[in-house]
Amino acid sequence: MSSSSSVKMVKFNNGQQYPILGLGTWQTKPELKESEQTEIYNAVKSAIDIGYRHFDCAAFYNNESSIGKAIAEKIKEGVIKREEIYITSKLWNNKHKPNEVEGALKNSLKLLGLDYLDLYLIHWPVATTEYPTVLDSEGRYIGTDDSYLDTWKAMEQCAQLGLTKSIGISNFNIKQVKDILKIATIKPAVNQVENHPYLTQNKLKEVCESNGILLTAYGPLGSPYRGANSKGLVLLDEPIVKQIADKHKKTNAQVLLRFQVQRGVIVIPKSSNLERQKENFDIWNFEISKEDMDLLQSLNQNLRYVLFKPGSHLKDYPFNEEP
Repeated sequence: MSSSSSVKMVKFNNGQQYPILGLGTWQTKPELKESEQTEIYNAVKSAIDIGYRHFDCAAFYNNESSIGKAIAEKIKEGVIKREEIYITSKLWNNKHKPNEVEGALKNSLKLLGLDYLDLYLIHWPVATTEYPTVLDSEGRYIGTDDSYLDTWKAMEQCAQLGLTKSIGISNFNIKQVKDILKIATIKPAVNQVENHPYLTQNKLKEVCESNGILLTAYGPLGSPYRGANSKGLVLLDEPIVKQIADKHKKTNAQVLLRFQVQRGVIVIPKSSNLERQKENFDIWNFEISKEDMDLLQSLNQNLRYVLFKPGSHLKDYPFNEEP
């Protein structure tokens, strides 16, 4: 597949179209080696050649300049035009003060070499001090009392200025989504959360979708390290996933991605491996039956792979209200 025309598009509540499948670019280190920057640069270039048109970025990943260079090169080569790609970035926790939001977005634009973003998200519903890597005695990020409601108002201003076409949230639970909706003059387009058969987030999905907010699934293959979570479970080794994959002559990863697409959930697997990128993109020629979708749903245990320590004053921060 060489063009994004084969990727299903979803429509945001503001009418904007967005590819339901994208490439994740997360990194967890505060600083990346040159070889790691080269890896993400090459990963974005190969993904564009395969047909990916949606790239999920963030200030915290410290690789936006490498992603921007890859995009610029592909535009220069005539492979893509700016309006054919969809770029998401995110506001990190140390920039929640309303007077810092616009500057943070503009910094991401500068690094990415773009005039506008397609989607800008509040990365987490918690604010930290300006030194984002400083931890307290319990190993938690040191928090502040900045309200994400005030941050949201600044996000709306960024949209009104044309710096981003859409705005949204990430890692917000049901209560926090409802809090935003009470004060929003621009509704969030999406809520990006960890999502996979061990963590289906169905209640959160229902609340979001009933208010016109789509879910985006990160960690759909059991990230961050494709290893075991707290119960020692490896999602890619799940027998039920393998059973469905064998039935369709597909890989376990393809089944996990198709699961999200059929639920109407945007999905952003990360891979810098060319063959895996191709594999993750090749999910449009099969359909999981309702019975098998129900089987995958039944795997839910509210188990997380991604844990976040948001600040000692918020140490009991509830990710969601599901039991």
